Amino acid sequence: MRAVDIRNLHPRLQVPRTTVTRAITCLDTASARFLGGCPPGALSIAFLTDAAIARIHGEFMNDPSPTDVITFAGPPDPAGDERNAGEICICVDTAAAFVGARDGRIVRAIRDRFAEELTLYLVHGWLHLAGYDDLQPEKKRRMRGAEKRALTLLRRDGLVPAFRLR
Repeated sequence: MRAVDIRNLHPRLQVPRTTVTRAITCLDTASARFLGGCPPGALSIAFLTDAAIARIHGEFMNDPSPTDVITFAGPPDPAGDERNAGEICICVDTAAAFVGARDGRIVRAIRDRFAEELTLYLVHGWLHLAGYDDLQPEKKRRMRGAEKRALTLLRRDGLVPAFRLR
């Protein structure tokens, strides 16, 4: 089982850390279905605001606009120690805006869609680390298929984290 470092840097998000870690473990266990899965080693997950992810997007990708997910592969370790698989940066505000969650007034249906959307972003980042890409149409279709398989797996096992906004 890999180490999962979860950093919640969003002031209104409640993160069910145990379920997030269990979801990653589930994906890791099913890695044969996903190009062999995310590389071994510790995985960092950061839940961010629009402003924070926009700064990262600007600094590393020369685009200062907010985005849903940014993934950084861990640096290769010449000693083969596999200490860090990578980092997944997830924008909470983008997910909230996408599902229509505004001003903390979230009815149950929107709350559930919000949790699914953030889980999709988590899966999307994990799949990038596994080697999926979505910049070309054919690769994007493969990524979308893998996302559907991963979400189906997590739903089946009751591992969609119950993310909530305060």
